[in-house]
Formats: sequence, C-alpha cells, structure tokens
Amino acid sequence: MEGDAEQLPALVPLTTTTTTTQGKKPTVCIVIGTAGSGKTTLMQRLNAQLHAAKKSLYVLNLDPAVRHVPYGVNIDIRDTVKYKEVMKQYSLGPNGAIMTSLNLFATRFDQVVSLIEKRASTLDYVLVDTPGQIEVFTWSASGSIIAESLASAFPTVLVFVIDTPRTANPTTFMSNLLYACSILYKFKLPFILTFNKTDVLSHDFAVRWMTDFNSFLDAVNNESSYMSSLTRSMSMVLDEFYSTLTTVGVSAMSGAGIDDFFKAVDAAGVEYERDYKIELQRRAKAKEDKEKQRQAAQLRRLKHDIEQAKSGTVILDTAATHPAAKRPAKARSPAPTRMVEEEEEQEDDVDAEIDGDQHPRVDPYAHLATGDGDNEEQDEEAAMEDEEEDMAQGSGHYYDSQEDMERDRADLEEFREGLRKLRVDHHHHTPTTTTTTTTTTSTTSTTSSARPQHIPP
Repeated sequence: MEGDAEQLPALVPLTTTTTTTQGKKPTVCIVIGTAGSGKTTLMQRLNAQLHAAKKSLYVLNLDPAVRHVPYGVNIDIRDTVKYKEVMKQYSLGPNGAIMTSLNLFATRFDQVVSLIEKRASTLDYVLVDTPGQIEVFTWSASGSIIAESLASAFPTVLVFVIDTPRTANPTTFMSNLLYACSILYKFKLPFILTFNKTDVLSHDFAVRWMTDFNSFLDAVNNESSYMSSLTRSMSMVLDEFYSTLTTVGVSAMSGAGIDDFFKAVDAAGVEYERDYKIELQRRAKAKEDKEKQRQAAQLRRLKHDIEQAKSGTVILDTAATHPAAKRPAKARSPAPTRMVEEEEEQEDDVDAEIDGDQHPRVDPYAHLATGDGDNEEQDEEAAMEDEEEDMAQGSGHYYDSQEDMERDRADLEEFREGLRKLRVDHHHHTPTTTTTTTTTTSTTSTTSSARPQHIPP
C-alpha cells in the first residue's frame, strides 16, 4: 500500500469554506480503522489536499511500528519511543510493544497538547494517525487519555475508516458497524463513518443497508452460512444506533469524496461546540470533584490515624497545656535498679567460687532475713506512696482516661505484692555458708582438677 500511495493521481480541488480567524481553534481528526483499511493512504491524501488548498494543518503519527510515513509529520512517536528497544527491554511481542510504546508516549501527551495550543490560532486542522492495530488505541488506557486530552482543548472528531470492498458481505458489514458503535459510545465524540476505496466499489449499498432495514434483511437472508442468524439478530438490535451515523464515501487513491469528507468534518466541529463540549465540561468537572473528594477523604483518614496514634500514648509532652506537668517529677523507686545490681553481685560470687576463692559468698538477701533492710523497705514504701500520689495528681504524667490511670495503679500493686512475697520467702530461709574447706592435699587437688579452668575476662 505504501507503493501505491506514492503514485496518487492529480489532486481534486478542495472547496471547503473553512477559514482561520483569531481565537478559532482547529478541528482535530483522529483517524481510526482496522488494518488494511487504508488509513495511511487516506492521511496522505488529506495532507496533500489541505496543502493544495493553502490550509494550515498539524500532523501527528502515533504508530510506533510503521517503517515509512508517506507524508510530512510535525510530531512523530518514533522520535520519542523506540519500538524495537521496547520489545527487547520488556520482552514483548509486536502488539505488546506497540501498546507499551503508546502508553509511554501518553504519559507526556500534555506536552503535545501544549505545542498544538501555541499554534492553534494559525491552524485549520490537526490530523492524527493511529496504529494499524485498532484495539491498541480504542481499548487501551493510552487511547482514552490521548482522545480526552485533545477533546478537552479542541473540537475533536473521530474518523472511522472502513474497507468498502470487504464490507460487501452482510456479516462483515455488521461486524464493522458493531465496532463503529462500540467506539462511538466509548469515546462519546462526533463520529464520521468513512467508506474508503470507493474507486473499487461504491459505498451506495452500505448506505442503503444502514437506512433501509428490510434491504439489509434481504441480503442477510440470501446468506446460507451459520453466521446469518447471528447477523440478523444483531441488525435488529443495532439498527437504531447506526441508522443516524454520518457516512462519507472517499477514495484515497483518486481523491473522490474528499470535498464531502471535509464538509462532514466541519459539520462535526459545529456539532462538537453545540452538543459535545457541554457534556465534556460536565464530565471534566465531575472528575475534578471526584478527585477533590478522594483527596479530602485521604486527609480525613490521615487526621484520624494521627489522633488514634496520640490516644494510644500514655506519656505526652503536655508542658504547654497541663499545669501539673510543669512540676518536677519525683524520683522513681530505686527497687528495680537495686535488684539488677544484686543479680550482678551474684554472678561475681559464682565466678569467684569457680576460681577457687576461699572467701565466703555473701547472700544478697541476708539483710531481708536479719531485718537490716527495714529502712530500705520503708524507703520503698515511701517511694511507692509517692508514685501513687503522682498517679492521682498527674505529676509528670497525663492520662487520657481513668482506665489508663487504673491500669497503671494495678501494675504498681502487682509489683508491690511480688516484693512482699519475696521478703516472706527469705524470712523462712536460713542462709548457709558456702565456704569449702579441704582436709587433705589430695582432696583439694582432685576438686580443683574436676572444675573447669576459669579464663579471666
């Protein structure tokens, strides 16, 4: 087809009356169609026709896999995304690489719109050529992003190209119309059904089938394939959808019908301003409001999480808000620290015994049994009473609820009860001397050899 595109006959004069005025936006034509329908050749014809009519246009190529583009391009996706590199880097097949390339390009499509906006006052049309795999653009997120970005800034028209000779069969005709209706209701933009290659077969039969249901039903009844029953049922459902579509027959090779095509594009641009623009603005506002609600909900959730985190903390820095917190906190009970020190002393005594030290071990709890620790016990009781007083008055602490204070009070009582039981157990225990005396030299040597050798630290 690329070879045929280079041998186009003489241009047909373009009689469209579209003019560019200050403040007028160009009409964007997004050309969509199945593989082999003649999109690229049609794009070449439209480009040449507009240049011959002294019209200003801007051309975009969104097909990353095309090897040769037979017309001038202002923005080419191939200059930004390398199709072959995408296949190698992501280990993708041809279709996956095309879709990934288009997705990558769509992430920076706002820059493309900015470039078009800078020249909008001097442009009449913007032509957009899409990939040959129609599903890559129509059913991907990147296709929706590109179409919505253009439609939000300029009057945008969808041009669906159909291969007329291959549509002569009623089943194929119904398949193309089903695709056209699905694209129309997905993008919700002005739509032009363009029957290409009319130089091979006129599109009059297609127009007749679209407007006269009985005529199409007769053609279906002449078919004897098993698909005829499905086609008949689909035609009964889709008749009211495709009967009002704007149809144009063109020939990309001869240029026939190009004048009618641009008249249809101009009418679709007016339709966009009259009907579709209001709906697009409403959808854009609804999307913006939804995004604001989502952000507000996230902010509320964040505040709620912060409040929960604060409520779960017992000791807070409340010096600026709680007057009791300004008082110096009293010293806490030294009992836990003393117990740790006593445990360390026990370990030192064990090491001394292993070394053969003949000095007697000192029982760390002896003072509890002999009554030497009465003063310390009184100190502990006083410290615990001070702790209870702090807990009740809020000195050094701030409790969010009565339950938190009661829980700390219960922990303190449990600790005190444990100390009482420890003292009672040691009152009933008689300390024994751990000093070991040896009577003979042989016994001492035997005992010393049986014990492990101590390695000083």
